[in-house]
Amino acid sequence: MLEVRNLTKVYDDGTVALKDVSFQVEQGEFLVIIGLSGSGKSTLLRCINRLIDPTEGQILWNGIDVTAAEGAELRQIRRKIGMIFQHFNLVKRSSVLMNVLSGRLGYTQSSSLFYRFSPSDRQMALDALERVGISNQATKRADELSGGQQQRVGIARALMQQPEMILADEPVASLDPVLAHSILGYLETLNQEEGMSILCSLHYLDLVQRYANSVIGLRDGQVVYRGTKKQIQSMTDEEFKEIYGEEAIRVGVGGEI
Repeated sequence: MLEVRNLTKVYDDGTVALKDVSFQVEQGEFLVIIGLSGSGKSTLLRCINRLIDPTEGQILWNGIDVTAAEGAELRQIRRKIGMIFQHFNLVKRSSVLMNVLSGRLGYTQSSSLFYRFSPSDRQMALDALERVGISNQATKRADELSGGQQQRVGIARALMQQPEMILADEPVASLDPVLAHSILGYLETLNQEEGMSILCSLHYLDLVQRYANSVIGLRDGQVVYRGTKKQIQSMTDEEFKEIYGEEAIRVGVGGEI
C-alpha cells in the first residue's frame, strides 16, 4: 500500500506546487490524478519516487518511509517503481533494445553502463518488447519510431524493473485517441493480470471514466476531489468546477479536462 501524508512541495522560487496532500492507494489499484496543467500532478508523481524531494510530509510504501530513504535503500525502492513519461524520455540515438535495457541498470553491475548486459537481460528486454507488440523494432533507433511506438518502448523499459507500481505522468497527452487507448490498455492489463498498482495523470475525462478504479482531483496543489469509478462517471457540474474552476467549460465526456 502507498500512503501519502500531508505532502507539501515548495520550489526554490517560492512556488507552492503541493500543499498538505494526503491519500492512500491500495495494492493493485488504478488511480488516476486529474487537474489543470500546473495543478501539481507531475510534482506529486515525481515526489513519490523521489525524482523530486518533497518539502514536508511523508510517503510510505509497504511500510517504508520513502521520504527518509537514502543511498542503497532509495535505489532498492526505485527498482520496484516504474516511471513512464509524457515525452517518452528515450535516448533518441540509441537503439530501441538499448533503451529498454536501460530499465535494468538498477539490478546490474556497473559494466552495464558500457552496454555489457547479460544474455538473460537481453532476452528479458526482447520479451518486454514482444509484450507491447514491437519486438520487430528492436534494432531501430528510438527516433525512427512513431510517438505511440516510443511510448511502448517506455512501458517495456519500465517492465525491465519488474515493478510493483508504475507511475505514468500524462503518458498519452501527445497521442491520438486510438493510440491513447492502446497505451492505457497495456497499463490496464498490467494492473488487472499482475496486480500492479498504477498511478496515472490524465487530461481526458472519457479516458478517466474508462480506466480509473479511483480518482483524485488536484487544484492549486491541493486535493479537492476524491471519487470511485462509479462516482467519476456521474460527476456533477459542481464537482467539475471544484477541480477546474468556475470558468471551466465542459466539453462533454470525450472532452479535455
